Amino acid sequence: MGTFKELVIKNRSYRGYDESYKFTKEQLEDYVDTTRYAASSVNMQPLKYFVAYEKGMVDTIQKMTKWARALPNLDLPYAGKRPTGFIIICQDTNISPNTERFMKDVGIVAQTILLQATEEGLGGCMIGNFKPEEVKEVLGFKENLVPLLIVALGKPDEEIVITDIKENGSTNYYRDENDVHYVPKRSLKDILIG
Repeated sequence: MGTFKELVIKNRSYRGYDESYKFTKEQLEDYVDTTRYAASSVNMQPLKYFVAYEKGMVDTIQKMTKWARALPNLDLPYAGKRPTGFIIICQDTNISPNTERFMKDVGIVAQTILLQATEEGLGGCMIGNFKPEEVKEVLGFKENLVPLLIVALGKPDEEIVITDIKENGSTNYYRDENDVHYVPKRSLKDILIG
């Protein structure tokens, strides 16, 4: 794979997948197992995980998500290019009712999951655009489980190019006429203070 930095650069938010690739329960549970070793605020570890790998459940979750808000004219992912696995990150409010406090933990474990998938030649996308109450109801979660983030997973089947931010300063991602996905990034000098 190369260096850790190369792994991070390869870890993109994919919105197109090869649907012939199938996850196993054990594979997704291994991603969750890796999160157990990640940092947690005051080591409280309030996060719980729901894994989906069977087509019916994956399709159900897909219908509850909204993707690529910056590209409202596109219905991504396209039919036939959808993810084949999901991990829903929830907080157990019996452990701590304060979900805001643990949002950094959510980011840490989501990135951990995606980096492990990337190391295996796979990829994913963090999805925050969903209705937590709908997810709870449809999936039959207990009242104390609050869905905070959905991580889509699959074998990437699209081209993503990292580019410099244009003169207008826009950080919006975009696609060209060939459906290549471009992700503008700020330069190192623009993010360093002092």
